[in-house]
Amino acid sequence: MTVRLAEVADAEAIRTIYNREVLGSMVTFDLVPRTLEDQVHWLEARSGAHAVVVADDGAGEVCGFASLSPYRNRPAYSTTVEDSVYVDPAQQGRGVGKLLLTELVTVATAHGFHSIVARIVGGHEASIALHGACGFDVVGTEREVGRKFGHWLDVVVMQRLLI
Repeated sequence: MTVRLAEVADAEAIRTIYNREVLGSMVTFDLVPRTLEDQVHWLEARSGAHAVVVADDGAGEVCGFASLSPYRNRPAYSTTVEDSVYVDPAQQGRGVGKLLLTELVTVATAHGFHSIVARIVGGHEASIALHGACGFDVVGTEREVGRKFGHWLDVVVMQRLLI
């Protein structure tokens, strides 16, 4: 398994992984699946410091992806990023998420970011444990800030300081 920067050619694989979560889980607060055009635009907006990395199984199949996004749009937040990690369900529990998040931390550090924030749906223990294993600390919980599939959702906020 290798981790590399995402390419536009990875858009469909990323879209497939992401849309499965949009439609069938509460790990993303998106409600509408992405089109291929949406996914390509999303990838193009995340080149450079706000990168996307993919886990490639060695046979050319993308089995997970992770991204860095701006934390907030005001200039004083520019040294903080937010991470996202998604792994194909068939590959979960095999260390793919840790490979992806470890690479994201490396990329964020190389681009001079000071802080990474993870916003994880409450109760998603696998993601909380993954972030904890990669040096993130829980810094708070936002109560009932989202609503999906008829349920109020908490967000656990985790953070890792880099430099």
